[in-house]
Amino acid sequence: MSKAKLLFDLISYVNARRQFTAQDVASEFHISLRTAHRYLAELGEMGVPLYTEPGRSGGYRVLNNRVLPPILFSENEAFAIFFAFQSLKYYHSLPFDVDIASVSRKLYANLPLDTRKKIDRLDAVLSIWNKKRSVPSHCLKEIIEAAIERQVVQIEYMSKAGHSRREVAPIGIYAYDGFWYMPAFDLAREMVRLFRTDRIVKLIRLERTYSPDLTLNDWLLSHTEQEPKAPIRLYVELTEEGLRQCRSQPWLEPYLITNDQGQGSIDTVIDRAEIEFVSRYFFQLGTVARVIEPEEMVSRIRSWSQELLQHYTVTGQTDHA
Repeated sequence: MSKAKLLFDLISYVNARRQFTAQDVASEFHISLRTAHRYLAELGEMGVPLYTEPGRSGGYRVLNNRVLPPILFSENEAFAIFFAFQSLKYYHSLPFDVDIASVSRKLYANLPLDTRKKIDRLDAVLSIWNKKRSVPSHCLKEIIEAAIERQVVQIEYMSKAGHSRREVAPIGIYAYDGFWYMPAFDLAREMVRLFRTDRIVKLIRLERTYSPDLTLNDWLLSHTEQEPKAPIRLYVELTEEGLRQCRSQPWLEPYLITNDQGQGSIDTVIDRAEIEFVSRYFFQLGTVARVIEPEEMVSRIRSWSQELLQHYTVTGQTDHA
């Protein structure tokens, strides 16, 4: 066996075993104990994070940031990886941002010249655009690790009601519209709550575990299909421009109805708790949308319109004076 192949096989061996002795290596690869120590030292120089434990019961241990064995990618597989990285380009914070940059550099450096030229052009012709949010999320990696290990965390959370301290068990995180969100089981309230990660001021991982009864995918599916607790009809008439703007909203697009004249409407059911948010959205659309139901929403939009008109009337008179 060539030395290069033995070293590659040794990388796979130490990653699988995690804890072993030089004698284990010597027996596995049919080499001398001295050679085993020399090869393990070479792995350390290659970047494999080996830790030596002294004593009669000591040996070698691989740290958590262990190096994986070499993997060969086809050109299409390399494109797929860079494509996946593109989908995260516009997020201010990423769980593994430093690692992504490192993977990109290593993969790019080992690609043939013609493939590297294609990768260079990829950035100019492909983009998965998302709103660039300026507020960072500092604890994404810690949340993921806590969710994997079913670990309880203590968070200091900033909301409209002020700062609060809670003990929660993260289910996972997901990205939507430029923000990262963390569904987590709130131990005090005994229910799953949704937290925006950029509002987590401080996070401490506790020496306790808790296993929620559902996965992140289960929660996302149940959340999107959840029936309104206090249902109320939403009916809106839309101009052609109103249809175009509403199609860009994932929460409205499934309920759009288009007529033969190119105009349309929305006819669906929402929760009463969403009236404030939905009202403000249609208020911002101006005359390209006309809310018919519910009456509460119509009243709010009228009230805001009068306040806006009064604001500019008073301002205009003051400036003229």
